[in-house]
Amino acid sequence: MTQCLITGIGGFLGSHLANFALTRGWTVFGILRSDSRNIDEIRHRVDLFRGDILDKTQVEDAVMKIRPEVIFHLAAQSSPSASWREPERTFHVNILGTLNLLDAVRRASLRPIIVVAGSSAEYGFSHPDEIPIQEDRPLRPASLYGVSKMASSALALLCHRMFDMKVLVVRPFFVIGPRKVGDVCSSFARGIVAVESGTQASLRVGNLEAVRDFLDVEDAVQALWRLAEEGASGEAYNICSGVGHKIATVLEVFLKMGSRPIRVEHDPALLRPVDEPIVVGDNSRLRALGWVPRVSLSDSLRSILDYWRSRMEVSA
Repeated sequence: MTQCLITGIGGFLGSHLANFALTRGWTVFGILRSDSRNIDEIRHRVDLFRGDILDKTQVEDAVMKIRPEVIFHLAAQSSPSASWREPERTFHVNILGTLNLLDAVRRASLRPIIVVAGSSAEYGFSHPDEIPIQEDRPLRPASLYGVSKMASSALALLCHRMFDMKVLVVRPFFVIGPRKVGDVCSSFARGIVAVESGTQASLRVGNLEAVRDFLDVEDAVQALWRLAEEGASGEAYNICSGVGHKIATVLEVFLKMGSRPIRVEHDPALLRPVDEPIVVGDNSRLRALGWVPRVSLSDSLRSILDYWRSRMEVSA
């Protein structure tokens, strides 16, 4: 039975990945900095180590005790906007946290497969002839978050070259689904639920012209699992649908799912100072391993809206 360690297990992607790994019969361990409702349903089925990815001793202790065969390193400060407010924390968590984990594995003389989560934010602005974005495209991050992820990915790939560690990097694009917060899809869904319940008069929106590559979290965890089993060490892989959708299209789909007419207001405060117009990835490298996305955008958006409606019912 495969021993699997997930850093950031309490996060959106980590909690969904943990649930999926359990269905595959893996033994799942997780490093958890603070308690999270995301793992309530599986808490009794996973082994949790309380610790901070920035605490080198705690990370080394967890790795030595677990001796994992597969590691998914998902712990991160994952908000581009927060990276401008908290640059030091972003760099500490995303770079030093990655260094602590890789160093702990090396000190333990282990050779697990290590899947390190980078980000599509590493690519930054793209020229029209660079769409869809391939993994070998030059990196031009447009946020401090993107810079931190570029550095952590480079560190991971360096460890592969210098120490022959079995490390590969994944660059998720816009992974969406229930339990995620702080992204455009959850913001739209929560706003619609608030209007439906009468606690908010309208849905406030920002830039609707941007084009993004959305991928359902179920497809994303399938990709992570496939890469852990068949991905090539020393390589980077995009995790994306390969299809771009305008934010306006996402809004339109959500509005059709509303139980009542929703008034939409444009809010300048929601506009980002730096916002790449088109971010669409090329998933050919991942597809070559037999993976294909299966969840439609409308089904994914429906699951997000249903999730926030259920949260409203619980809190009522």
